[in-house]
Amino acid sequence: QVQLVESGGGLVQAGDSLTLSCVASGPSFSTYVMGWFRQAPGKGREFVASLRQNGVAKYYSHPVRGRAAISRDNDKNTLNLHLSDLKPGDTAVYYCAAGLRVPPTRVPYGFDSDYEYWGQGTQVTVSS
Repeated sequence: QVQLVESGGGLVQAGDSLTLSCVASGPSFSTYVMGWFRQAPGKGREFVASLRQNGVAKYYSHPVRGRAAISRDNDKNTLNLHLSDLKPGDTAVYYCAAGLRVPPTRVPYGFDSDYEYWGQGTQVTVSS
């Protein structure tokens, strides 16, 4: 069982940057594919970024590509997402997710069903 706790959200202005963090408790963090998703008001949850176990292969959705950087520290059981040049359209609750059984070929691991464990989310609000 893995528990995920996100932090780092808040109210920012357009053009600002912020870093979201996700701390995992439980065994074998380094064996999980990790991802970030977000859900804007009135919309479904959407894929933002993912990262394979070794931290090398990284995948990003089109809306954040070039503005986002996902990283992990397997020694500290931590996943991070740095977002820059934030836009009002980035306003959402951001969720961290962990997937153990997703096949390696399912890149970019962009489906909810790729992940078994989810955090409670952290709110990011971007004002114009």
